[in-house]
Amino acid sequence: MAAFGTVFMPEMAISNFDGEKWTDSQIVPSDSLTFHPGAHVLHYASTCFEGLKAFRHEDGSIKLFRMDKNVARFAQSSDLLSLPSLDEAATTQMIKDIVAKFADQVPEPPGSMYIRPTHVGTEAAIGKAAAPSLTSVQYVLLSPVGDYFTAGAGTLRLLLDETGMRCAPHNGMIKSGGNYASALRPIMQAREEVKADQVLFCPNGDVQETGAANFLLIDGNEIITKALDESFLHGVTRDSILTLARDRGMDVQERELTVTELLERAAKPGCEAALSGTAAVLAPVGTLIHNGKEYKVGDGNEGPTTKALRKAMNDIQWGLAEDKHNWLVSL
Repeated sequence: MAAFGTVFMPEMAISNFDGEKWTDSQIVPSDSLTFHPGAHVLHYASTCFEGLKAFRHEDGSIKLFRMDKNVARFAQSSDLLSLPSLDEAATTQMIKDIVAKFADQVPEPPGSMYIRPTHVGTEAAIGKAAAPSLTSVQYVLLSPVGDYFTAGAGTLRLLLDETGMRCAPHNGMIKSGGNYASALRPIMQAREEVKADQVLFCPNGDVQETGAANFLLIDGNEIITKALDESFLHGVTRDSILTLARDRGMDVQERELTVTELLERAAKPGCEAALSGTAAVLAPVGTLIHNGKEYKVGDGNEGPTTKALRKAMNDIQWGLAEDKHNWLVSL
């Protein structure tokens, strides 16, 4: 099986902003994107993207999961980066059109079609270090993916970093490529030095997020995660999992979580931790690494609540459970 996100459909949807208006969407070969070497995105990182999925149901229909939330965040990221404003209805139609074209390629469960809308600044103006790009392009790539979890994958090891930050605090809620790039060096160092899978950024002891996912602590009937602010990404999966937790009668707490409290709770029998994101839904965390010492989360294995919440969301996505919150959208 190819690595997640490395196989692409041969065509994509695309639309350009010429400085005044968006062009009509077209479907073109996926390798047809060209930039001037002076394009704003290549020098000043004027780029944002989204990640969502389409699912095949037993009746053969294709459903998109929470597309409205992803498109709204895509538009918000564009505005916060001072890129040309998106037409959300047009972007929604672009996504539907390209998924419909390749509907027969949407994998059966547990697979899905990963959808990657992207928006980049294209103006050739290397003097605009402190000014936005007046032109841009948005496009939508498709990548069929299998089950994120493989047999024996185990739990994740997280290094708690109290000195660094994933990105500039005022940029945290933007799904921008630059935020991922800024987290990459500490993640690589953590992998080399302590065999960590990810870094959980906790500036000044405030537990925030990892380089690519939101963090959730599950202690009995409590589920604890940082309250929304502009310093970290407002995950659609995070929101979905918290909604499903409330449906189960859990005590959902969106609040400050310190490293001290995290380590104290993690040591308790039955405690669980997980990372939420589009690819994995919920990935279990088994070990926390802090100041050279390792701490098991509960017994170090995936817990029943993590497993149950992931299954509850997958069942909705694949049409195996009632969609009470109207999250699924037909083509």
